[in-house]
Amino acid sequence: MNRPLAHSVPLLRVGEVLLVTLPAELTDDLAAELQRELSEVVARGGVRGVVIDLSAVWIVDSFLGRVLAETAAGIRLLAADTIVAGLRPAIAITLVELGMTLHGLRTALSVEAAFARMGVAVAAGEKP
Repeated sequence: MNRPLAHSVPLLRVGEVLLVTLPAELTDDLAAELQRELSEVVARGGVRGVVIDLSAVWIVDSFLGRVLAETAAGIRLLAADTIVAGLRPAIAITLVELGMTLHGLRTALSVEAAFARMGVAVAAGEKP
């Protein structure tokens, strides 16, 4: 299953792990759609983890922090893990300044590292 959500958020399956790359700007509607779609896919079974890639996100606010925490909590209730990957240092600092340490949310520096933490080997592409 490699299908985009209605508003262009890719939802890609790699084995038993879903990869979601968030766009630079996440609207309320898109966040709700993403949470619903992820919950439905995980609930159908065969998914043991979700990697949420934030490498395209340049600005974070309390809304994005809440979306991440709620999404991870919902996925955890459906017996799957969530790892947030690609946080830029400025975003991590902003989340802490907002008081949103996202307790219990696992992180990785890159998508590759997140997949490794999930136990999925991903071959690194050649660099140009």
